[in-house]
Amino acid sequence: MAKRIDVSGLSAFYGGTKAIEDISMTVEPRSVTAFIGPSGCGKSTFLRTLNRMHEVIPGARVEGKVLLDDENLYATNVDPVAVRRTVGMVFQRPNPFPTMSIYENVVAGLKLAGVKKKSVLDGVVESSLKGANLWKEVKDRLNKPGAGLSGGQQQRLCIARAIAVEPQVLLMDEPCSALDPISTLAIEDLIGELKERFTIVIVTHNMQQAARVSDRTAFFNLAGVGQPGKLIELDDTQRIFSNPSVQATEDYISGRFG
Repeated sequence: MAKRIDVSGLSAFYGGTKAIEDISMTVEPRSVTAFIGPSGCGKSTFLRTLNRMHEVIPGARVEGKVLLDDENLYATNVDPVAVRRTVGMVFQRPNPFPTMSIYENVVAGLKLAGVKKKSVLDGVVESSLKGANLWKEVKDRLNKPGAGLSGGQQQRLCIARAIAVEPQVLLMDEPCSALDPISTLAIEDLIGELKERFTIVIVTHNMQQAARVSDRTAFFNLAGVGQPGKLIELDDTQRIFSNPSVQATEDYISGRFG
């Protein structure tokens, strides 16, 4: 079941450097929230804090709270691996496991969790590939290498792999930046379908994409070179792109900087 995310007073650090500062926001379940802003403003860093991927970097740490339906993901008794099963992630470049077949890519997470029954795995492969709009294209070659697919197909395979473990939240870090326009459209259509089941957060440098796929948009920015990134404005996407409340948001959207 899709879950609500509540973030309060969150700052993230790389060693002694503060990358993002004092971010608070709510992401509603079964919705798409897009993060926009200039390069280096902390969008991807913030995204990674939502499933504790940030802390796998040596010296990285987080202050503040991230609640998933009132459960603090950074509580001392919470297993980061369990968090990453609940909050899945799709990365900028398609990254199927190169030595694994399409089938094995989809079930990799389930096998790590101890699921071995073939009938269960077969069912998850079909349902996940259908959920990623890839089943019809690959159903007759499930034992072929996942790395042999086209770039757009590989990204949909990675989405199938992410949803196979039944997360409640799906994070997407510029999922279309390495894809051609036709593959990008396929991913955007898929995001619209997936939000019926998941809470989705997407980082994008493509403002037209944010306008097309998201329900709400968050604009991040820097106060200056070497300063931490901050959340400037979060609102309904239509309002952000037509009548933002903050001048800096309008300046970025209209191309005056960024």
